[in-house]
Amino acid sequence: MKRLILEQSSDEFYTSHSGLALAGACINRYSDLGRSVGRVAKGSDHIAEIDILRSYLGLLCLGKSDYQAIAAMREDDYFKQSLGIGRMPSVERLRQRLDEAGTNLVPVIHRSSRIMLKRLKAPVTGYRNGLVPLDVDVFPQDNSNTKKEGVSRTYKNYDGYAPIAAYLGKEGWCLEVELRPGSQHSQNGFVDFLNRVIAGAKELSEQPLLVRADAGNDALETLVALENVEKTHYIVKWNPRKSDTIAWRDKVFAEGPVKTPRPGKRVGTMVVEERKEIDETPYTFKRIVRVTERTIDKNGQFLLTPDIALEGWWTNLAMVPEDVIELYRQHATSEQFHSEFKTDLDFERLPSGKFATNALVMALGAFAYNILRFIGQTGLIAPFGPVRHSAKRRRLRTVIQELMYLAGRLITTGRRLKLRFSRHCPAFTAFSVVYSRLIPAS
Repeated sequence: MKRLILEQSSDEFYTSHSGLALAGACINRYSDLGRSVGRVAKGSDHIAEIDILRSYLGLLCLGKSDYQAIAAMREDDYFKQSLGIGRMPSVERLRQRLDEAGTNLVPVIHRSSRIMLKRLKAPVTGYRNGLVPLDVDVFPQDNSNTKKEGVSRTYKNYDGYAPIAAYLGKEGWCLEVELRPGSQHSQNGFVDFLNRVIAGAKELSEQPLLVRADAGNDALETLVALENVEKTHYIVKWNPRKSDTIAWRDKVFAEGPVKTPRPGKRVGTMVVEERKEIDETPYTFKRIVRVTERTIDKNGQFLLTPDIALEGWWTNLAMVPEDVIELYRQHATSEQFHSEFKTDLDFERLPSGKFATNALVMALGAFAYNILRFIGQTGLIAPFGPVRHSAKRRRLRTVIQELMYLAGRLITTGRRLKLRFSRHCPAFTAFSVVYSRLIPAS
């Protein structure tokens, strides 16, 4: 191997993150963040509030959530130009200004993110039956061994936060993420959150919604709220709590159809309707109940006592139980979206010690999440994208690796800027297509 000669140019400018041009177009051309922020928050110095948010969004689009990462970008002309930043903040100024903003900007950022998706005409894909999934779920963040405000014991048995998020469509567009203390029960404040995200979902899709939530939200107020929304169906996992498992087994096996998938295993399902009157309004709630009894395990071992599993799902869908159960099973996809927040955007451990600041950071994370999701759906799914296995959706980490961290040379010629890529750049076509989609040639 020949020894390389290392040189540093005195005038040429190279960038390792060309993809910020795509993120900057989404922020400045398709969202109203710049116009809205000026009306809500006032800066304490000459750095505009929108420049603070653009700077941090740029870091998030590169998978960096720590404030210290801004120090490496202060002398990066491309970082400023691609995101439209007037003045770059220092590490200390970035931290201070996000602390000052607190939760005041959270609803503004979520609304601007939805406006961006609407103006981008982001595809919202549903199922063949026309239903568009809206998955609502809580996920824990491990912030153990810290003294951050709001950190407490989560249901995963470690100290941290327990934010709740809502994802729309098979693409998983993030409508909102609300930071919560780790010990807060998922049902606390759930109905208000649900009403907000359903209203946001209807701004992006005219198709009927399918709201899916797990057993932590099995409450009468949840079912009533969902029953009162037009063009909205739901599947909420039933929490058996202290139900008599034996009594349910006898009832289901006596009244419902029973299948025997293999020797020693019986599965029975039935539909139960419950009528209630709430505030002088009659409601009929439908619940699908499934009982699985195993007397022989999958390895052929006989069990001393039967293993009985009791499950159930509240729903207003007019479908056979098997189809409803299958639709709920696909709710598990939201776990991948949680993972992308925590690993791809580096949001497992939040950067601030203040709860309000971390709530703002999570909202900005949802904004960056949607930017990266759109770039991935536009540039990495089509045949012209870099060679990858076929998929209907790319992880945010893949978008960051393939399109955000794309090396290029910034050239200033006359009053024009050029971004030149190498002759063997495998993602050039994908980058060009996405950029032309965001900023059409005049």
